[in-house]
Amino acid sequence: MTTAIIGTGKIGSIIAQDLADAGEDLIIAGSDLEKAASLAAAVGGSARAAEVPAAIAAADIVILAVWFDVSKKLIDENRDALDGKIVVDPSNPLGPDGNGGYVKILAPEESSGQILAQKLPAGASLVKAFGTLGAESMKVSARQDPAIALLYTTDDGAAGEAVASLIRSAGFAPVNVGGLDQSVRIEVYGELHEIGGLGRTVTAEEARAAL
Repeated sequence: MTTAIIGTGKIGSIIAQDLADAGEDLIIAGSDLEKAASLAAAVGGSARAAEVPAAIAAADIVILAVWFDVSKKLIDENRDALDGKIVVDPSNPLGPDGNGGYVKILAPEESSGQILAQKLPAGASLVKAFGTLGAESMKVSARQDPAIALLYTTDDGAAGEAVASLIRSAGFAPVNVGGLDQSVRIEVYGELHEIGGLGRTVTAEEARAAL
């Protein structure tokens, strides 16, 4: 399967490197094609760069490694092209708090995963994944023994299995938390997120014990 990573920031770069190291077929895209090409060259393997529409068209799985508000815009701009795709949402609904930190920009019970899923065309499936660790933890946690857990939620079992395979390729242990109605639990400040929840990285066994 071909995976498109939309976004060349911290999370996108980390996911790209982990998947490239495993030999996954990758297309990297973003708002700046030159930056996407630089990242593709840096991670190596089969990674190559493309404009966002071309990357989405060529991919089976599309990882929106961008801010929540940018994800909403990308879905609106590429809605037809996303039909039939597995869309992965690592985003956390955060915004600046005015004091140098961040605050959740949705109501406590709302999740970015559910909101983005509602915006997708009927033929697309959303998997909330690759967002339960902060960037610094994710950067140093791949391929440990025992493997560090990455939690995911989805309403589509087949899509979930496809993304679970990517999580394994990236060097983590996938843990299914349930449907998208459970997404708020694995987003930042949720009880199962590293930040403000679990407070640390955990193994799959530890993650399942916390469910």
